[in-house]
Amino acid sequence: MHDAKRRAQETYNATADFFDDPALGFWDRFGRATVDRLELPPGAIVLDACAGSGASALPAAGRVGPSGKVVAVDLADNLLALARAKADRHGLGNLETRHGDIEALDYPPGAFDAVIIVFGVFFLPDMAAATAALWRLVGPGGQLAVTTWGPRTFEPANSEFWDAVDRVRPDLTRAYNPWDSLTDPDAVGALLAAAGAEQARVEAVAGSHTLRSPEDFWTIVRGSGYRATHDAMSVGERDAVRARCLAAIADRQITTIETNVVYAQATKPHLADRMVGEDAGKSVVEEARADRKRWVGGEPSLHPGHEFYTVGPGQSTG
Repeated sequence: MHDAKRRAQETYNATADFFDDPALGFWDRFGRATVDRLELPPGAIVLDACAGSGASALPAAGRVGPSGKVVAVDLADNLLALARAKADRHGLGNLETRHGDIEALDYPPGAFDAVIIVFGVFFLPDMAAATAALWRLVGPGGQLAVTTWGPRTFEPANSEFWDAVDRVRPDLTRAYNPWDSLTDPDAVGALLAAAGAEQARVEAVAGSHTLRSPEDFWTIVRGSGYRATHDAMSVGERDAVRARCLAAIADRQITTIETNVVYAQATKPHLADRMVGEDAGKSVVEEARADRKRWVGGEPSLHPGHEFYTVGPGQSTG
């Protein structure tokens, strides 16, 4: 496994104890908003890549109904366990959770009516190649949805956190975050175009998130990507960073943080738009139906050398 993926897996497995805390309600908010933009029909088959604890997978499962199916894939099995528990609690038997690497999937081209990746594409070492692979999994008339963070994520509290880290452990201070290259619509649109999805709708949406108290931000630290830095410090160092950070948030009376996002959706042309003749069109339709049947009736395969596990009975980094 690539080192970047392993680090993301370790970090987000560690976040599971706080990931679904109300202080991190933005996961569900933006996951649901991504699904709402797709207008999924009943019976659709959906892949949720880097699914986390189900912020987009659960609303997608509700939208497609019992005749549809959602496959939620992530490297962080602790987050998938949360998703599985929520799906069981809400009676969503059409949600399948799978522990694995989304770049190791070997589904047939066009196997899904929609592919979703929310706050995950920037963790992939080769974003262009990974996005192209996800686009190949979208069937004719289907959609690819990519949601990324916009600029100034979690500001102004974010700066207070890193200032505190710099005072205590300057070697851990980050000059760059994985999502920094995808915070504007042009960059996200260029990524999709490079993947072959040239007719994408990309929209930047300003957002904010309320902090009920300074302590909420420390919960966000423990339930998000900041966790890697948190866990790299000793207990004493964490306490010092926490005290400095939360004191600064209180002194500045910071009660909201920025949660700007970029939404992108690309629709693959329908078969009729690509037919060169009746026989050719019929062949493509038959092949797509055969592939769909093979997928629905069996287990997906993986490239050699990759592990893939089923999580939960009968069945967040991928």
